[in-house]
Formats: sequence, structure tokens, C-alpha cells
Amino acid sequence: MDGTMGKKIGWLIWTSAILLLIFAGLSYRLLASHLKLVLNIPIRLPVPLSALPLQIGNWIGTNLPIPNTTREYMERHFADDFLSRRYVDHATDAWADVYVVYCSSRPGGILGHQPLVCYPAHGWVHDGSETSQFVTRTGRQIPCLIHLFHKSNPMYEQVIVLNFYIINGQITTYEKDFSGPLGRRPNIAGDPARYIAQVQISSVLENSAISAARDMADLILDFLPVKNSGVRVTDYTNITSGLLK
Repeated sequence: MDGTMGKKIGWLIWTSAILLLIFAGLSYRLLASHLKLVLNIPIRLPVPLSALPLQIGNWIGTNLPIPNTTREYMERHFADDFLSRRYVDHATDAWADVYVVYCSSRPGGILGHQPLVCYPAHGWVHDGSETSQFVTRTGRQIPCLIHLFHKSNPMYEQVIVLNFYIINGQITTYEKDFSGPLGRRPNIAGDPARYIAQVQISSVLENSAISAARDMADLILDFLPVKNSGVRVTDYTNITSGLLK
């Protein structure tokens, strides 16, 4: 091989290497751009949480206003769907705020919605937590956490927060179940049945929160996907009327 041929081969190798680097860079940018686009698109529930009936038994609900700052917070923490509503039992004058959040595009985003994160961020002081459980209308035993918070200014207030999580259809109260790498992995496939959701029911009285949880938990859980991305809530023929007794 003479010098001219060696130079040509060397030039071809060098050119090929440069082209490979350019191609790899373009491929990475396209993949990253596609991934960002996918992750920025919320994963929709088959039936949105907003379809939860406004009347459940004796409880009558009204949607709570969502400030823009709260909506921005929800979006930053990857809430694909959420519900914030106050229910009042006019037979007993009990009331409870029902908050449900569903994170699927980034399941680990649920960490930003924990009561021990959200309430202190809004000026509440955490007074303690304990594990508990309640029994739903259908006899299902559901474990939960009971958190107690208070505010001193401008006047004293306290709130009881009943809280539990659902991971791909399974109920848990242990945040370590979804705080690891698997929980933080993005849902690139866009499968609605891969998610972490939180149910949070709060009131000034523990009995009111537990009573609301007993009456509403079965229906709330029916909005969340099970295997094959299906939801049981479609079995209710009057779900679109906003009334369920």
C-alpha cells in the first residue's frame, strides 16, 4: 500500500467517525425531544375524576376553587388528573374535603402531593400521624394514615387528614413502596394502568373524615384503572348524571 492509498483510507475512517458522531448526536436529540413531548402529555383516565358524582348517599358535593398557583404546583408534580371537592352530609351537618390525585406519566410525582409536604408548605404545623383503617360500604378493609395539623395565625385551626395511596390498583400507606427508582421511572408506554394515586379526605373531626371515607372510597377506587387499563366505574349506569345513592 502506497502513501496515497493510506491517506485515502485514513481520510475515509476519519470522515466515517465524524459522520457517526453527528448521526448519534442527531438521534439523541430526536429521542430526547420525543421523550420530552411524550412526558409532557398527560395520561388520561378512561373516566375523569371530575365525573365522581356530586351526590353520594347523603353527601352533597361542590367543587372547591383551584388557585392558579395550586394548578401550577399540580402540573409541576405531574398530576395527570385530580379532584378537589367538599362534601356535606346535610343529615348530620358533617363535612369533608375530598382530594384525589392521579400520577401516571410520572408516577413518582405523587411524592410532591404527600400531606406532610403540602400542608406544611401552606403554613400548617404537623402535630402527629398514626396508622389506622376503615371499612367501606362493601365491607372492604382499607389501611390509612391519619395526620393531624394545626394553624395558629391569624386564628387557631386544626384539620384531620385521612390518607392512603394506590399503586397500580394496590392500596398502601407506605411511601417507601413508590419512592425508589421504579416509582420515579417515567411511563413512556403511556399505560393508564401504571400509576400512583392518592386519596386524601380531611375535616375538622376525625369521625367526619372516616365517615366520608367509608361512604366514598369504593366509588373513588372504581375510577382508578385495574388490569388492561379498564375501570369498574363504567358499570354504573347513572354515573354521568352526577347522582349516586
